[in-house]
Amino acid sequence: MQTRSKAKARRGRPPAQPTEDVEVVESQAQQDVQNEEQAPPQQQQQNTDVAETNASGFRVIQILENYGVASSDIKKLMESGFYTVESAAYAPKKAILAVKGISENKAEKIMAECAKLVPMGFTSAVAYHEARKEIIMVTTGSREVDKLLGGGVETGSITELFGEFRTGKTQLCHTLCVTCQLPISQGGAEGMALYIDTEGTFRPERLVAVAERYKLDPEDVLANVACARAFNTDHQQQLLLQASAMMAENRFALIIVDSATALYRTDYSGRNELAARQMHLGKFLRSLHNLAEEYGVAVVVTNQVVANVDGSAQMFQADAKKPIGGHIMAHASTTRLSLRKGRGEQRIIKVYDSPCLAEAEAIFGIYEDGVGDARD
Repeated sequence: MQTRSKAKARRGRPPAQPTEDVEVVESQAQQDVQNEEQAPPQQQQQNTDVAETNASGFRVIQILENYGVASSDIKKLMESGFYTVESAAYAPKKAILAVKGISENKAEKIMAECAKLVPMGFTSAVAYHEARKEIIMVTTGSREVDKLLGGGVETGSITELFGEFRTGKTQLCHTLCVTCQLPISQGGAEGMALYIDTEGTFRPERLVAVAERYKLDPEDVLANVACARAFNTDHQQQLLLQASAMMAENRFALIIVDSATALYRTDYSGRNELAARQMHLGKFLRSLHNLAEEYGVAVVVTNQVVANVDGSAQMFQADAKKPIGGHIMAHASTTRLSLRKGRGEQRIIKVYDSPCLAEAEAIFGIYEDGVGDARD
């Protein structure tokens, strides 16, 4: 499990060292250098790879060259979207074989070396529990919503926001683009945000207002948000390959797809295309899940709702609307949150499905400076 942890934030800003500890730190650094120089070449390489992992939270694919994989083959892997050792390790063998120029023997070599570097076996529940304690949560801007979510939006997993129009889905996404840049001590994740806009609703001026609320430089905040407009489902999938390349080079903390399903409703119409739509959607969501695992980022997707045409369901339910995407979307999302309108600027968010959160609700508000606690 690749998680973005407090103790080992990916390429995170180093904590400030107290003045009285500087000499001790310098002495330790000199000793580390001496130990490194005295180590055999193979041990030096292992130390380098471990250091890269500790600093980044993932291993760049280029380190496979140190384990006997040709640089030309590494280039082919990168051209096919494999930018980290984790991405190759998690991929099925047929995905590696699909890379042009990679033979059966080369694929087996690549997968064998990746398996040595990326632990994918059993681990104790104790170790897993300790790792879960270190996961970073990104604040939503509302203390009540953060309390509902156990601290905020979880990194390393997919969080789905669904509801009707004007329920606050996009506004919450805009707020998260700013809060993810805050220091960890303030509820942030000290990273950049990547925004895939499928409906043309991304507004940088909203980020400026939220940045001013948190006393951040608006220009710096905007510079730390990468936005792309998706025009069809194939383009939407292609953007994830670009996203992976960007995240291998820079420190990202958040991926937003607003909305993940809008283009599927227009590109695929009728029951005869339902199977193809669900297959494509499943592939897209799986790619998002892989990015969350590899880079330890929080993934937030918005989803639309559709009226339930089953008359019996409407008879017994106060709200007969349901999120679109079917079981594919339901199983892909780690946490599903339902949003609905309240009075005036108030909105109500409910835990619809979660592996660890209780079913409960919270009230928040949408204001000029972003999402916040409801005001009387």
